[in-house]
Amino acid sequence: MSDRLLAATRKGLFLIERTGRKSVPWEITRTSFLAEHVIITLPDRRDGSIYASLYHGHFGSKLHRSTDQGNTWIEIAVPTYPKQPEGEVQKDMWGRTIEWKLDRIWALEAGGRDEPGVLWCGTLPGGLFKSTDHGSSWSLVEALWNDPRRMEWMGGGADLPGIHSVCVDPRDSRRVTIGVSCGGVWVTNDGGATWNCQADGIWSAYTPPEQKENPNVQDVHRVVQCQSNPDALWAQHHNGIFRSTDRCASWQDVSHLKSLSPTSFGFAVAVHPGEANTAWFVPGVKDEHRLPADGKVVVARTRDGGATYDILRNGLPQDHAYDLTYRHGLDIDESGDRLAFGSTTGSLWVTEDQGDSWQTVSQHLPPIYCVRFV
Repeated sequence: MSDRLLAATRKGLFLIERTGRKSVPWEITRTSFLAEHVIITLPDRRDGSIYASLYHGHFGSKLHRSTDQGNTWIEIAVPTYPKQPEGEVQKDMWGRTIEWKLDRIWALEAGGRDEPGVLWCGTLPGGLFKSTDHGSSWSLVEALWNDPRRMEWMGGGADLPGIHSVCVDPRDSRRVTIGVSCGGVWVTNDGGATWNCQADGIWSAYTPPEQKENPNVQDVHRVVQCQSNPDALWAQHHNGIFRSTDRCASWQDVSHLKSLSPTSFGFAVAVHPGEANTAWFVPGVKDEHRLPADGKVVVARTRDGGATYDILRNGLPQDHAYDLTYRHGLDIDESGDRLAFGSTTGSLWVTEDQGDSWQTVSQHLPPIYCVRFV
């Protein structure tokens, strides 16, 4: 099991470590970028490096790398879009203008184990970037950016379309799956040279009826891939939970909206690294609410591929709790037994038994954007 945890928050990056003490099983041992807006962190298991993406609002995004477990940091390059052709105006499906300019970094993932130094970066306004030198430089994946189907993408919760999920197939590093909000699921089999939208079976309740099953406009909130069975992927969508068992060739709705209590809406999803049928979700009430149902924080778990769900409450607040978990706010370690998730109100919970019981690590952190086991 992993005994170290990173929490990227509105006011800094926090390292939390397991103490072994019953009274205080986890404690904060280090802070980095205190008071800064850290939206994504990536612990690279290939070489031990840690990456942190900071968002400075009007002043833009910054990227930092540490090679000594967060003791010191160096600033590295951020993805940069090429100059937009003179006179060219691009608009999304809603008719809003898309500028060729980095708004923010929304995903940061390591390449395959056979690709030392390779990183993938998803951004708003929908560009995917690749680095082959540990983030010292970045290249726009032009085949995806120049695909005319990208013009159908649109903003969801954010005004701009964004790439938030990047899954590198552990069997073949050239096969990469990405999740786009709102733009569905896209797959490359050749390291980004060509792409296909593969969201057949996913449907939307927020579009005109003729667009309901259009794979290229789906508001997929998060996509994850099982490490031991990479043909199996899970997606938390704006209006349901979907699963693929055939490498994204097709997707099945496993929401069971009437039986999955309290709701099948949410942002976060985690899949067991060794059991493709086991996955966890942190549900909430969608659209104008974005709150846990009935003021109760719960985690939904399925162990049979979405046929049934357990609603896990033990150790979680069940009275006037209004915590929402963002798409990168839930993580699972390599054992498949230990999970952690954080909330918009600064609460952080850890389980050692796949969610049967939860421990409160903190209730006073800044709003949490990303949780990662080290």
